[in-house]
Order: sequence, then C-alpha cells, then structure tokens
Amino acid sequence: MRRTISAIAALAALAATTVAAFAEIAEGKIKSIDADAFVITLDDGKSYKLPGEFDITAITKDMTVLIAYDAVNGENQITDMELSE
Repeated sequence: MRRTISAIAALAALAATTVAAFAEIAEGKIKSIDADAFVITLDDGKSYKLPGEFDITAITKDMTVLIAYDAVNGENQITDMELSE
C-alpha cells in the first residue's frame, strides 16, 4: 500500500512540474481593468483573468506587468504577475 501511495505522489509531482513548464509569458502595459470580471487587458489587446484572491487595488492602468499564464478553455488565466511602475 505504501509503495502505491508513493508512486501516486511521485506521478502527481511530475504532473505538476510538467504543467508549469507549459505556462506562457506576456509583458506589457495595462490598458484596462475590469474589476467585476477580474480581467485585465494589456496594450497588445490580449485579456488575462486574475486569480480570485488577487488584490485588484494593487494595479493601475498604464502599469507595466510581466505575467505568467495558462490558456484554459479559451481563457488566459494568470498564474503569476510581477508589477513595475
């Protein structure tokens, strides 16, 4: 039983690192912020969904951001964001 649990844990860890490897990167200035939908649009016209726990008051229009995101069901979901002014 312990061997099976260890094997499952190892596979889960491998899957987690594999998924992280497929994250995309985007950089640009925030063109608009939809606080109700938790979506930002960058100056290139692409939109990205913020995580629900994100403090949306920490970002402003024209702020430069570097984001990592995953495309899930046609939506770009932000997994990490670096802010600069």
